[in-house]
Amino acid sequence: MDKKTVGMLKLGLTHFLIILLGLIMLYPIVWMVTSAFKPGNMIFSDASLIPKVFTLENFTSGWKGYSGVSFGTFFVNSILLCAVAVVGNIMSCTMASYSFGRLKFAAKGLWFGIMMLSLMLPAHVTTIPRYMLFNSFGWLSSKNAMVNYLPIVAPKFLAIDAFFVFLLVQFVRGLPRDLDEAATIDGCGKIGIFFRIILPLAGPAIVTTALFTFLWTWDDFFNQLLYLSDTRSFTVSMGLRAFVDASGSSDWGAVLAMSTLALVPCFVMFFALQKYFVRGIATTGIKG
Repeated sequence: MDKKTVGMLKLGLTHFLIILLGLIMLYPIVWMVTSAFKPGNMIFSDASLIPKVFTLENFTSGWKGYSGVSFGTFFVNSILLCAVAVVGNIMSCTMASYSFGRLKFAAKGLWFGIMMLSLMLPAHVTTIPRYMLFNSFGWLSSKNAMVNYLPIVAPKFLAIDAFFVFLLVQFVRGLPRDLDEAATIDGCGKIGIFFRIILPLAGPAIVTTALFTFLWTWDDFFNQLLYLSDTRSFTVSMGLRAFVDASGSSDWGAVLAMSTLALVPCFVMFFALQKYFVRGIATTGIKG
């Protein structure tokens, strides 16, 4: 066989393996979605992907929620929590990245190194100190449901996610400094350069930050389990956990149905912002 035929065979085999791997990874999701339309007594007894008996009972029972609070309330809580987290991360991380990428200040390299070292620190190491700190602020077990969200969203406004700071720093460093000089000649100060030059050009990296923040906050369970105790303030992940009873009377139909609905915002966000997400990863990953 000539080189062209061998190359086509290798390419075809590569695509086949990628498609096969993709199908294997998608199987649990497909099983979950199809099982959500099966009666509760057939979810684990019927191994076929296509339901033999189609029902929407799991969705209606799951939407009723838990302890008198509908699952729609959990969805609203999650969306509001994610929206505030996204705004906080974008505001704080863009300002921090602009400082590290453009401004000059004392011990800049040292502070950047400390920020990078925080990436290697497991989040669970700081769990107890954070819990004690927030408890001293009176943010835990408050009668006001909105106050209970502060331990989760307030740190987002302090640029605690070093990964996003590093991501944005890489992008900012790749922007030509001639733009700053031209803006300075036109009368812009440091703040003006940030809002008029850096932010508009950093759109792809900002969208990447927003997408990851939304997905990580939406999927977060540990922090929400730790800080949210009032049923009215439960999020989607907490609501799903409420259907699983350790005594063995778990409503798996409702769990699968609501888990299927919980995937919808993630898919919508990812596919709507996919173009900017790929561009943001590509333009920040190749610059040092």
